[in-house]
Amino acid sequence: MGKMAAALGSVVTLAAEPGEDAFRKLFRFYRQSRPDSADLGAVIDFSAAHTARGTGPDARKVIRSQLSVSSVSDHDAHRAGLQPVSKWQAYGLQGYPGFIFIPNPFLPGYQWHWVKQCLKLYSQKPNVCNLDKHMTKEETQDLWEQSKEFLRLKEVNKRRPRSLLEKLRWVTLGYHYNWDSKKYSADHYTPFPSDLAFLSEQVAAACGFQGFRAEAGILNYYRLDSTLGIHVDRSELDHSKPLLSFSFGQSAIFLLGGLKRDEAPTAMFMHSGDIMVMSGFSRLLNHAVPRVLPSSQGEGLPCCLETPLPAVLPRDSVVEPCSEEDWQVCTSYLKTARVNMTVRQVLAIDQDFPSEPTEEKKRDITTEGFCHLDDENSQVKRAKLNPDS
Repeated sequence: MGKMAAALGSVVTLAAEPGEDAFRKLFRFYRQSRPDSADLGAVIDFSAAHTARGTGPDARKVIRSQLSVSSVSDHDAHRAGLQPVSKWQAYGLQGYPGFIFIPNPFLPGYQWHWVKQCLKLYSQKPNVCNLDKHMTKEETQDLWEQSKEFLRLKEVNKRRPRSLLEKLRWVTLGYHYNWDSKKYSADHYTPFPSDLAFLSEQVAAACGFQGFRAEAGILNYYRLDSTLGIHVDRSELDHSKPLLSFSFGQSAIFLLGGLKRDEAPTAMFMHSGDIMVMSGFSRLLNHAVPRVLPSSQGEGLPCCLETPLPAVLPRDSVVEPCSEEDWQVCTSYLKTARVNMTVRQVLAIDQDFPSEPTEEKKRDITTEGFCHLDDENSQVKRAKLNPDS
């Protein structure tokens, strides 16, 4: 109770800025919070001994969520690197219908594949990333190959220049989100990764959304000083389908608010391997990430990432082997970083995109109008990312 009181007291005594709403106030509090302190006493930890209880009053909101165990076979779950659905823990929050939190349901070692895909494969062309605005296609052709030696030397040379992977902030998949117009269109599409589509379909089906189609993805690459600003994901044309979120690497604080920003949000930890589903009422709620938390062991990996990917995989698995050399690069990156994959269905069955004026189609899809992801004090500067910085 002492930790809770200290945390709540800190929030209450935090001086409000002029015109600051309830969400922004808590966002600022957690952005300035100290890891392993009473500041985080009110944050819900769903993974804590499978009790999903914290010390704060919001912990009383936690409820069990029912999953559709029969909708995903154990074999298909294994193909995606997941435990049988019958072994998953799933939680919701009172007052947030449609919100489902699944603490790390991945089989030991299988997170390696998804981390490697985010860094090595999904960052490649023809997918779109923030660096495209300031670099040529040739310069961003293979960020992994250009970065791996830099990352291997990270421990040896602390003053080395940042690699391109470390300058990566976002990548879009499938229907590429236009950050300027905040829209998707049929003209800006590349094939969605089949392995990520399969993973997403299994998770969606387990949560009661059979027939979910993974059509667009946004990958966010967080450094320890990164934030994700307060926003609502409303650009998809079909809001009846869920938004799926997968976290890997260092832990973060996630804030889930209401339909309006004057509603104080609920804070929760997102650890490596955790999956979050926003559907129904919760699909269009304000949310944000004010803080990425450094490892309590210094520059270390979460323990769930220390187990290697099994050498023998199911014959029809969508998961591919990960070499020790590749994982060394991933490890170096993740010691001070977090990667998040969000997957969405954009269109309903038989739905088409509305026709757009010609000038709308000419907009540059790599414009960084969406600059939620970064240190809040330098959003404007970092939106114009200098690849040489």
